[in-house]
Amino acid sequence: MNLECRKFDALVIGAGGGGLRAALQLSQADASVAVVSKVFPTRSHTVAAQGGMNAALANVSPDNWHWHMYDTVKGSDYLGDQDAIEYMCRAASHLVIELEHQGVPFSRLDNGKIYQRPFGGQSQNFGGAQAARTCAAADRTGHAILHTLYQQNIQARTHFFDEYFAIDLLMDKDGFVLGALVLRIETGELLIIEAKTTLLATGGVGRLFRTNTNARINTGDGMAMVLRAGIPLQDMEFFQFHPTGIAGKGMLITEGVRGEGGYLLNGDGERFMERYAPNAKDLASRDVVSRAIAVEVREGRGCGPDKDHVMLKLDHLGSEIIKKRLPGIRDTCITFLHIDPVEQPIPVFPTAHYTMGGIPTNRYGQVVVPVKQSPEEPIPGLYAVGECACVSVHGANRLGGNSLLDIVVFGRAAGNHIIEFLRENRYHRPMQNAQDSIDRALARLARWEQRREGETVDELRKELQKTMEFYCGVFRTRDVLEQGVKKMLEIEQRVAQATLRDHSQVFNTARIEALELENLVDTGLATVVSALAREESRGAHSREDFPERDDQRWLKHSLYYQEQNRLDYKPVRIKPLTVESFPPKPRVY
Repeated sequence: MNLECRKFDALVIGAGGGGLRAALQLSQADASVAVVSKVFPTRSHTVAAQGGMNAALANVSPDNWHWHMYDTVKGSDYLGDQDAIEYMCRAASHLVIELEHQGVPFSRLDNGKIYQRPFGGQSQNFGGAQAARTCAAADRTGHAILHTLYQQNIQARTHFFDEYFAIDLLMDKDGFVLGALVLRIETGELLIIEAKTTLLATGGVGRLFRTNTNARINTGDGMAMVLRAGIPLQDMEFFQFHPTGIAGKGMLITEGVRGEGGYLLNGDGERFMERYAPNAKDLASRDVVSRAIAVEVREGRGCGPDKDHVMLKLDHLGSEIIKKRLPGIRDTCITFLHIDPVEQPIPVFPTAHYTMGGIPTNRYGQVVVPVKQSPEEPIPGLYAVGECACVSVHGANRLGGNSLLDIVVFGRAAGNHIIEFLRENRYHRPMQNAQDSIDRALARLARWEQRREGETVDELRKELQKTMEFYCGVFRTRDVLEQGVKKMLEIEQRVAQATLRDHSQVFNTARIEALELENLVDTGLATVVSALAREESRGAHSREDFPERDDQRWLKHSLYYQEQNRLDYKPVRIKPLTVESFPPKPRVY
């Protein structure tokens, strides 16, 4: 098959905040950059981030980056790599100011400085009083950042391939990544994008779960691509459930609501978080609050006729505060619940939200894998940033406000490293050496074209989401996880025999949904297999049969390889770059 080929210095797959920040760095350095996105860039999932971006500006309360680093390490349940966390927290203030100068309309204090709100897990003076560290643009911060970065990329003449789907990475026989095979969704035409460097910024995999806060596009595409290329995924057992999704629906109610003074009530009218986190209360870290809500409901203290949720009360804040600082949340409640939070509390329950694990990278965005000669060795020409990557700055649990910071910090870092790589690698490597990769990618697509009978993609996707939600949720046990692994392996076999809808009426979107389903299965297996193996409770991974954290056996990152569902491990980097480390200790809020 003769395929059209386009050549660029850099290929960025994904047009969310991480991909656009890296692309901007590259375009401004006069590199030729292609950004592939399966939706129009401003529909990328970064647009859904509400609450804000952390940085120790000290505009509202005393603060410094070292306190921010401590909170992030503690929030990660000591599984975060402290050199990467230090790098991120030190860069934060500079990058918030940079975004402001690029045009992000942050909310303001009366003195004209950027407004900062309190968020969960944030403190002053290494665990002291509550910090106000989260820089916000009302409750639409991700929306503001994404639109700003897109406009900056348009000005920098970044080349966009909108509504194209990346099928697979193309690797040569020496292990260099040479680009990707992509499909134009509108027409089904195939295109090879050849690049000296490829950056994955494809977001998380929240669509693994039936109830989630994620857009339909969050199907783990980049993660599954690296698995098929023989590269492992790291720490996939750690999936964050946001404590305040709209009950029964999943849409996100930002932590900013509690940061502004909202609080949770159970069916008895109690502020129950005082029992679980006496100091931080409703602003404890997300895993703590999610488990507390689940326990209240499990023990019969839920709200509503079925006692299956709790209430988030914010009417006491007053109409002016809600309309000024939480306008999007108010609109969401009016639209989907037909209630006005100015007058009534919001029914909430934990909902699948964020992938802490992902593609293993270093703090330069390079994809790295353990080899016998070295603890980590980069895959030449391959980078990853954002939710699809695992640096790891979030460890076992991400603090609210650190995700927008993560994409901007490491998007810039990856862009800078790619610029250096391009200086040393000025020419494209021969694409004919990647013919095996091209053939495998074409065969993956052809399998769906050839099938005429079998279960449908839609049926199997729904069953996969129910399976993950039931067998790999907020609380886990060995028996439940073993059943989950068995069911996921069965689903994997059934997907191999599945079919598109009636082939006489197939739209190209049906092919995309089929390829996305394969990606969901691959990442779902990585999640449940990794969760079964980790016999401790740490951060978002809560094992009822192993309720304690076990630093002696499990202070290490998991690495899942698709071949035979194999697991390996590597040590957590406790030593920071320039300051004293934060050794593990009991995590109390």
